[in-house]
Amino acid sequence: MAKTSANSAEAHDALARSRRVGSMNAMAALLGWSTVPLLLRDLAGRGVDFWSNNGWRYGASAVLWLPYVLWHAWRGRMPKGIWKAAIVPSIANIAGQACFTAAFGMATPGIVTFGLRSQLIFVALGAWFLFPAERAVMRTARYLVGFALLITGLMPVLFGGEFSLGGANGSGVLMAVCSGLGYACYGLSVRRFMAPYHPVLAFAVICQLTAIGLIALMLAFGRDGGAYVPSLGSRELLFLAISAVAGIAAGHVFYYVAIARLGVAITSGVLQLQPFLVSAASAFVFGERLTGLQWMGGFVAVGGAVLMLTAERKAPQQAQASSETGD
Repeated sequence: MAKTSANSAEAHDALARSRRVGSMNAMAALLGWSTVPLLLRDLAGRGVDFWSNNGWRYGASAVLWLPYVLWHAWRGRMPKGIWKAAIVPSIANIAGQACFTAAFGMATPGIVTFGLRSQLIFVALGAWFLFPAERAVMRTARYLVGFALLITGLMPVLFGGEFSLGGANGSGVLMAVCSGLGYACYGLSVRRFMAPYHPVLAFAVICQLTAIGLIALMLAFGRDGGAYVPSLGSRELLFLAISAVAGIAAGHVFYYVAIARLGVAITSGVLQLQPFLVSAASAFVFGERLTGLQWMGGFVAVGGAVLMLTAERKAPQQAQASSETGD
């Protein structure tokens, strides 16, 4: 009996330690992904074009992940077909990343990060057609109420301030929503093509292909092909480095560790705090403030997102893990 009690106590302590590690990683991911929008906004204001921004940041992240990929290849542990399977998710990731970074030159960080919640709408629509097995979850009252709240709340956030389709803010809103669409396609394609592979290795491979695509776009469309970036000031280079590590290279590690220790629903729920943190910080740093109606809509939208995420507890963890991004 005493031995059983000791084993039970040890198991309880191990679980508690695991959850503490998970909580620390979830908070690290939240902090990193809340910092990146502010850095991207600052860089856009200092004349760093988004093509060059993406090419250099993802290129640096790919270099950081390359040893992990090479180690698997050297050990003969690179799964057959993983590179081919990663092509479609990488294309979707490139599209989402391009729109996401471009949006910060046109709209406030708060608007962009709230607008990114629209990806859950596109994910829901795509999952309905691509994954019939998930329709049972999507028919539940919890999911449907969350879906309705998300749409209802996003309307005043995106259109409740100064808005003009021909103006900068209007273009930023459209880019933010397009980013949500791109990241939704990314999450759905990861679910469709990358399910057989370990999620961290899958991301490492996608990171390499995404970097190749974004570097090619930088060379084609970036100012001077991105060649001016190394001559930028120390502040700009530091911000590019921080956003590459916090948003891409390390941020995803924190996220996957948190999922492994806490589960998808809790981790994703914590990350729904991102637009609030970004909006509050943006008001302090840039003087960019949301209206009262936009704040109210934001709470409604994020509440709806949480309902949708918690309704999906029976969905595959890797599938849900792939739908959270924005770096």
